[in-house]
Amino acid sequence: MIERVKFGLVGYGTGGRVFHAPLIASAANIDFVGVVTTSEERRVQVAEQLPGVAAYDSIAALAADGVQAVAISTPASTHAALAAEAIAAGLAVVVDKPFALDAAAARKVVTTAEEAGVLLTVYQNRRWDSDFLTIRKLIEDGRLGEIRRFESRMERWAPDREPPAAGGGTLLDFGSHLVDQALQLHGPAVRVHAEMRGEPLDDDFFVALHHASGVESHLWGSWRQAGPGPRFRVTGSAGTYISPDLDYQETLLKAGKSPAKLGDRWGVEPEHRWGHLFRGATGAPVESCRGRWDTFYPAVADAVLGNGPLPVDPWDSVRAMEILDAARRSATEGISVVL
Repeated sequence: MIERVKFGLVGYGTGGRVFHAPLIASAANIDFVGVVTTSEERRVQVAEQLPGVAAYDSIAALAADGVQAVAISTPASTHAALAAEAIAAGLAVVVDKPFALDAAAARKVVTTAEEAGVLLTVYQNRRWDSDFLTIRKLIEDGRLGEIRRFESRMERWAPDREPPAAGGGTLLDFGSHLVDQALQLHGPAVRVHAEMRGEPLDDDFFVALHHASGVESHLWGSWRQAGPGPRFRVTGSAGTYISPDLDYQETLLKAGKSPAKLGDRWGVEPEHRWGHLFRGATGAPVESCRGRWDTFYPAVADAVLGNGPLPVDPWDSVRAMEILDAARRSATEGISVVL
């Protein structure tokens, strides 16, 4: 029999309901025990959408029922406090991005977990995006040559909507993914320049990172872009790879699909969504790697059981938060920030 971890989820808004619950429920080595929510509307949704999963009033109540780990998917401003509460209860913790509102708060959470001997990780699920995995493979295989510029965008056209307060603003929300991916591919950044717009929460930003490796990363996030650019454009000495669209796994989850329902078809990009490798005016399609968000929670459970490492080192997210802090300072003061 497969050894299983008793898991809980804190929060059942869009993030918890769409991006966490289906993946927790699909993991073969997890028993999805309960959801912490005090909203009667959310409790009804839990009962309808997650048969056999109970609703709880608090993290303490989950812990009292023997839960070993929790995922926190609540407004960004509550992440640090709820993570500290879960750590104090001795629970392994997954914190959704943005990890915290700033690097100091993120650093304190990681230090608290280490001092308590509790496992802590961050839900940087876009490390397992299909297009990101494809780019990593192209770089490793040398098909792009020496990387010179990395362009990455998460842009949408929603002029009548504000960025959700739960995400802490677009720089924190989208930027947590974009910066993490850039650091994963190209290593530490040594200089940051940024531009931001929007009040009270920023809804449009540009961040330029100069990496110690020499790569330049240009990152865009927006709710106000009427003509979104390609999701990725990666330029090297031997060619350029362009991926047009956001990874398909988000679409699947929003449509009510899950790894449990789709099996090996989960995360497989349709051919018409594949990116192209260019060497001049024409490009050839490159088969996309399978997206693997479905591997995150099984890896967390394995770590809790002592059978493997955490999927994301929380210190990686602290370093990404330091970049985001520097970007905010750059945009506010009109300077480039040297790290």
